[in-house]
Amino acid sequence: MHPARSLSLRFIVAFLCSTFSVALAAPSVCDHVDPLIGTVGAGNVIIGPSAPFGMVKPGPDCSEYSNTGYRADPTVPIQGFSQVHVSGTGGGAKYGNISVMPFVGETSTLKLGSLREKESAALGYYSVHLQKGNIHTEITASPKVAFYRFGYDPAVPGKRSVKLDAAEFLNESTAYPAKEGQYFVGSEIEIVSDREIRGYGRMRGGWNRGRAYTVYFHAVFDQPFAGVTTWADGQFFPGVKSQTRGTQKTGALLTFADIGAPTLRMKIGISYLSSAKAGANVQDEIPGWDFEATLAATRNLWEKLLGRIEISLTATAAHKRMFYTGLYHSLLMPADRTGENPLWQSTHPSYDDFYAIWDTYRTQMPLITLLDPARQTGIVNALLDIYRYDGYMPDARSGNSNGRTQGGSNADIVIADAYVKKLPGIDYALALQAMLKNADVPPGGDEEKEGRGGLADYNTLGYVSLSYPRSGTRTVEYAYDDFAIATVAKGLGETALFERFSKQAHNWKNLWRADLVHDDATGFIMPKDAKGNWVDTIQGTMPGNEGKTQPFTPAYVNMGKFEDWWSGFLYEGRSWEYSLSIPHDVAELVRLSGGPQAFESRLNTFFKKGHYYVGNEPAFLGPTLYHWIGKPELSSDRIHAIINRSYNDSPKGIPGNDDSGAMSAWLAFHMLGLYPNAGQSHYLLNTPFFAESTLHVGDGKTFRVLARKLSPENKYIVAARLNGRPLARAWLEHAEIVAGGVLEFDLAAQPAGWGRTELPPSLRY
Repeated sequence: MHPARSLSLRFIVAFLCSTFSVALAAPSVCDHVDPLIGTVGAGNVIIGPSAPFGMVKPGPDCSEYSNTGYRADPTVPIQGFSQVHVSGTGGGAKYGNISVMPFVGETSTLKLGSLREKESAALGYYSVHLQKGNIHTEITASPKVAFYRFGYDPAVPGKRSVKLDAAEFLNESTAYPAKEGQYFVGSEIEIVSDREIRGYGRMRGGWNRGRAYTVYFHAVFDQPFAGVTTWADGQFFPGVKSQTRGTQKTGALLTFADIGAPTLRMKIGISYLSSAKAGANVQDEIPGWDFEATLAATRNLWEKLLGRIEISLTATAAHKRMFYTGLYHSLLMPADRTGENPLWQSTHPSYDDFYAIWDTYRTQMPLITLLDPARQTGIVNALLDIYRYDGYMPDARSGNSNGRTQGGSNADIVIADAYVKKLPGIDYALALQAMLKNADVPPGGDEEKEGRGGLADYNTLGYVSLSYPRSGTRTVEYAYDDFAIATVAKGLGETALFERFSKQAHNWKNLWRADLVHDDATGFIMPKDAKGNWVDTIQGTMPGNEGKTQPFTPAYVNMGKFEDWWSGFLYEGRSWEYSLSIPHDVAELVRLSGGPQAFESRLNTFFKKGHYYVGNEPAFLGPTLYHWIGKPELSSDRIHAIINRSYNDSPKGIPGNDDSGAMSAWLAFHMLGLYPNAGQSHYLLNTPFFAESTLHVGDGKTFRVLARKLSPENKYIVAARLNGRPLARAWLEHAEIVAGGVLEFDLAAQPAGWGRTELPPSLRY
């Protein structure tokens, strides 16, 4: 199917088609997905239902300051169920739009929160029992429509009622511009029949500090209204069917007759174009009232996607849940808004909620490329459309607005990753133009929105000086981005560009302080001023610390207390982590660290002394770095220890923000025994968690990974074969995987030198 085709048709086809046949796993891989994993602690994943890359993600809102609106604590009331959320994010919350809340009887207040019990979730389904009114609420969803089923208790006196709030949203601020709050702009609501209501909510801001965005809705009930009260700015208007001034906070209280079925069903379509389009989405995706059929269709979409990777029946139940839930979390974002772009028309797909590419380019996007390459082609083309019509490819984007940049211009890595993996259907000449815009054109007044902040320094000094925020992060990542540009430029025959950017790919070394020793390791990424002087202290910027200084050491991490979260030398990490985050030039990193033996010692210190944190994306590659000194068995030791210690199948099972699936994709790759090095074509091989796995790689081809004699004792790869031929290297090319075949590992209780000779590529174009 053409990647630009609307997901609506795929949704209908999914319902009509049989489910994907899975030979090795359980009858349905969907049964291994547990949406509760990561909902407690910092994981911040959604608990509500969603189609793959779904535009709607309905779910409960308990706290306006939660990134998903959700709080697992049952003593925190549910205030309502909104239709749009993001998954796994940190920072200021975004969305939480168009809230509905069932209740019983009349009300003189809009505060209708209820305590809960019997809360449960499965793939495509959420349910909860609201204690106030004794109402059982169930939700499922198609790509653009949320489907609710409210079960009222006939024994509870009072009319069945629903509140629909067009102006509700998360993280409300009133004084513009607070840093990451959302702000009300406008709303309208209108009763259009005795069963239908439509309108919109318009907000701005949120974590990406974006321009105003409008969420239109059209809701349909299966029973007629017995009474209607609308409101505007808190004032009730009984019997009045519309509030359309556009500048007020509006909503409606809907009541239903006492007679009739105790179960009330509601479908609410969402659109970013118009309420008419929202209504059309309802008709296109869920024309009838069969809740179970909608749930089955959504699960079929997931079954076909998740079923592209099968794992052996011998895997533990916990590992099955961890793996398939990890895949599920990795395939929720960005949101597919094809046919819903209010800013321009295009023949290409439209995606929003890149939240953020800084998080996802390392693991989540390579996973999409491997699982669903046509989808990734669409995502890349959507990024190029954003460049074409909005000026820059985003590093983050939400609510149809670019913003923010955390470090590099990391869409450059996404482009290079697609190029070296030969994704078709992409205009790579246009992509190179977009990359060059990042590299050559300063973004202007707001250097946190898009492009490269501190570009004047970088393009003249070869590094970003401490005059700019996050100068260390920017320098290290710009060098990596320049490697990506050089890769594409060489492939397109742009020799002069290749020579320039392949040289700039070494710029990370301009902040390498070779004489600095910390915890017996030599050489670290450290700050410089614009005159080339090393800087040993940092300035406090937070209240109570203004004007104060403190030493800057490789172990220092900015926690937003001494200096502002965004203004430090490094973003979300310490120099120990960033000094090992040179994915394109690890061989040179080994040399500068003193050679293989010193590098091994450095890595051991990195993990043993607590300088590594699995939740920091700059450290994602860290556990695999032993590969570059010919000791992949040590990489496997680290990976298994980290996963066994930091991940599990409980609600606390994700160690930090899932970051749009970045953390989950890291887990999924390592459980398979493969790990991508983004922007490059190779995967590092490690001891898998499964005795057998099968990847369906397209065109009827499969790639099988067999781990012979795998056990807790036999944890080291001592030999490998690819399609029956000995494989001495501990890495594979993408082309070798997608060609199909069989990768066999022989495992034993002690390492035997496998992977010592042909080391993974470094600085390969």
